[in-house]
Amino acid sequence: MQRNVSCLLALLAAAMLPATGLAGTDSGFYIGGAAGQAKVGDIDASAIGTGSNLSFDGTDTGWKAFAGYNFGWIPFVDLAIEGGYIDFGKPDDHGLSIDANGWDLFGLVGVNLGPVGLFGKLGMVQWDADASGGGYSGSDDGTDPGYGVGLRMKFGSVEVRAEYEYFDISAADDVSLASIGAAWTF
Repeated sequence: MQRNVSCLLALLAAAMLPATGLAGTDSGFYIGGAAGQAKVGDIDASAIGTGSNLSFDGTDTGWKAFAGYNFGWIPFVDLAIEGGYIDFGKPDDHGLSIDANGWDLFGLVGVNLGPVGLFGKLGMVQWDADASGGGYSGSDDGTDPGYGVGLRMKFGSVEVRAEYEYFDISAADDVSLASIGAAWTF
């Protein structure tokens, strides 16, 4: 029984080698888009002209469009640079709505396990936000760090992604986008 299990595992590993052996060679440009839930947390008083920070917990549908280049230098590893536009929708809470969007640029590192891959990203977002309603009004902008993790599944030159991005924006706590999307490598 022990020998049969060992043989079966060896055969499965051998069957996966052709797919994973070429995993790092998928270099090239890619474009994509995604949509999901955007969240904006507590807001800094200076961003909307109040005397104190405002407890805010709003969500809305957010989306993004992105483009990048995967270098494909190392088998099993993806190294890419990715930039795009992100729209956080218009989250609202307590009669106040925040209209936020921005441009981002990330370095992406991933590991491929056949058609499935995991990745992490680190970069910056240049954002702009307008707040209105509930007796408040104001706007703010800035450039702050962003982080993300994701899972992807490749189908030839198309990949499906699920990812979570967190933006360490100085004017608000907990700004994030959890999304599902697709990308096409050409």
